[in-house]
Amino acid sequence: MSENNWLFKADPKDYSIDDLANEQHQTTSWDGIRNYMARNLLRDEIKKGDKILLYHSNANPKGLVGLGQVVRSAYPDDTALDQSSVYYDPKSSRDNPIWYMVDVKLVKIFPEVIELRELKETKGLEKMMLTQRGSRLSIQPVRKSEWKIIMQLVSKLK
Repeated sequence: MSENNWLFKADPKDYSIDDLANEQHQTTSWDGIRNYMARNLLRDEIKKGDKILLYHSNANPKGLVGLGQVVRSAYPDDTALDQSSVYYDPKSSRDNPIWYMVDVKLVKIFPEVIELRELKETKGLEKMMLTQRGSRLSIQPVRKSEWKIIMQLVSKLK
């Protein structure tokens, strides 16, 4: 079984890598995804053992902030059933869930942010979904070649 690589975006005002670091066992449910393409990736493609780049969006600077790993494959997102949640969806039910989540564990916080600007300027990342104009998907696949280049950038951090 081959591991896949992913990029998960989060707005640090809502949930940051520091929040993940403070979770019990540095593990959390990645819930509240309400985009069908991202949901399909969560439900159908992302598996336990897959590696994750954690990215802060809507931040200054925007960029990669750490590494994570999927520790539980997709299961129904219970926030869709919670009427008090901002992620509540009345069309979702226990018998027919619409939304899914995975559990992720923090692996490493980078000593500094690898900024989006730097990623856009890095040879070999020109076709990475993140570096494409207008790409806003909160969960994105990362090609093996892109992962390798990013790991080289990580190794050069202070």
